[in-house]
Amino acid sequence: MKFFVDTADTAEIRDLSETGLLDGVTTNPSLVKKSGRDFFEVIREIAALVPGPVSAETVATDHETMLAEGRKLAKLADNIAVKVPLTVDGLKTCKALTAEGVMVNVTLCFSATQALLAAKAGATFVSPFVGRLDDISSDGMELIADIKTIFGHYDFTTEILVASVRHPVHVLEAARIGADVATVPPQILRKLFQHPLTDRGLEAFLRDWRETGQSIL
Repeated sequence: MKFFVDTADTAEIRDLSETGLLDGVTTNPSLVKKSGRDFFEVIREIAALVPGPVSAETVATDHETMLAEGRKLAKLADNIAVKVPLTVDGLKTCKALTAEGVMVNVTLCFSATQALLAAKAGATFVSPFVGRLDDISSDGMELIADIKTIFGHYDFTTEILVASVRHPVHVLEAARIGADVATVPPQILRKLFQHPLTDRGLEAFLRDWRETGQSIL
């Protein structure tokens, strides 16, 4: 499973990319607002930091304006994936941009039938929001399983991008189901590294090494 980081914080992206585990980045208007920076400046910088897809979101709601925005965003860098909402106009835009060779991430997916429509429109990625479904007492991971089953019956190339990830268990469950990508906030991605037994074991090894009085360098 590929790991994308869900942020517009370029310092976080730069640090995480050095692990070699980062396959892409997703952003949205809220994350760009949080960065406090110019939208185009931050998207260009992110696209230069990672070789994989960088999702940049349109903000128009009608097809014609959304398409114009998408074309402009796609010109920022070769690895831009234009993000459009899962609406009729969003899917029209998805179909048009895909035909032009642009990667498209269809976002705000909350049902398996919506995901099916995105795949039929040629989306590169479809982003089901598991955390927001959990928030309303629905089962977000059940949606991922349903989409995986449906896509398995056909020759869709659309990748399932698990979004709105709230904790490491979401990542674990997504991997078990076989989702293609999980986009994860930096703080959750860092939690995947952590285990108390790892910390305890390292502490013991270092203590014993210090007692030898030796040095590797």
